This record gives sequence, C-alpha cells and structure tokens, in this order.
Amino acid sequence: MPSIKLVTITGESTGELSLSGNVFDVPLHVPAMHQVVVAQLANRRQGTHCTKGRGDVRGGGKKPWRQKHTGRARHGSSRSPIWVGGGVTHGPKPRNYRQKVNKKVRRLAICSALSQKIRDAQLMGFEAFSMEKPSTKIMKGLFQSLGVEKPLVIVDHRDENISMSTRNIPGADVLHVDSINVYDLLKHGHVFISAGAVKKLEEVYA
Repeated sequence: MPSIKLVTITGESTGELSLSGNVFDVPLHVPAMHQVVVAQLANRRQGTHCTKGRGDVRGGGKKPWRQKHTGRARHGSSRSPIWVGGGVTHGPKPRNYRQKVNKKVRRLAICSALSQKIRDAQLMGFEAFSMEKPSTKIMKGLFQSLGVEKPLVIVDHRDENISMSTRNIPGADVLHVDSINVYDLLKHGHVFISAGAVKKLEEVYA
C-alpha cells in the first residue's frame, strides 16, 4: 500500500498518510494520459476562426479586362485567391474541436498520473494549511524549504488564504479536487494534496 509524507505549512513532517492502491498504485498508462490531455486541450479551443472565400469577399463582380488580345493572363474576377485582396483558398471555418473521452479512460489516466507522481516522489500531503491571512512569503518559504518547483496544491474546500498566497508564485497553482485533471498533474513538478482531497479521490475513483 503506497503512502505519502504529511507536511505542515512550515515544511515539517508530521507522519505519513496511507493511500488506496486502486487509485495511487496503478501501472503507468501513457496512451490513456495522452488521449485525455489531447482531448482537454482540444476542448479549450473556441473554434471561432473564420476566413472569407472568393464568394464572401465584397466586389469582384466585373471582369477585370477582356478575355483575349490584351497580352495578359485571363481573369474573371479581381477577388480570385491569387489576387491581392482576394479570397482565401481552403481557409479555416468555424468548427467544433470537442473530443469525447470515456469515463473509464479518464479515470485510468488520472490514477496513472497520480501513481507516477508517487513513484517519482513528487506527491506530498498535508492535513490543513492553517493561515490567518494570505502570505506569499510563508507559502514560498514552504516550497523553497522542500526544494520544489512549479507546485500544484490540491484542496478539498475553497480557501482564499491559500489561493491568494500562491497566485503570485511563478509556476504555482491551486486546484480544487473536483477540477483535478491529467494536464495539470503532468504540467506541474510537485503536487501537494490535502488529506480531505485524498479521501474524496478514493471515494470517487476506487
């Protein structure tokens, strides 16, 4: 059964937290993680890009010059794609980039990413970061004392003090456990997760 170290806001260790092997000790599944990340990035795209074809550009109804005996190439419209100010050939049009991912694949990808974080010793837990007021200095000191970069803090309830203390630290981010995703898990170097968030993940994914 895997376990992670519990730390306080000052970086001191307070023991270990045992984890469920069904969630935090699954084999690495790269294809599932790749599919989920690609779908997540694709679903972020608005798909509102649009270009005008030769039929959408204003003007060009009159033939530029007669067909023969001018010494110039034949043209039927000044809005041809080869003309300056003409339409765009095969340009992008509004479309939906959304990709569907099955729940089992998404679950496998999240569990695989969490398990890999434990194998790489990049997952730490905490009982509760009790902060009376926001303090970037305290939060930055925690990360520096543990030697972590680009940390991701996963909480089980909204905490303005933690969010405001982390938002000015480069590469750091705070995420609610309900919004956990593979992209953020792989993007950040180390992950700090609350004991409550661990319990909720085990209830949902185990």
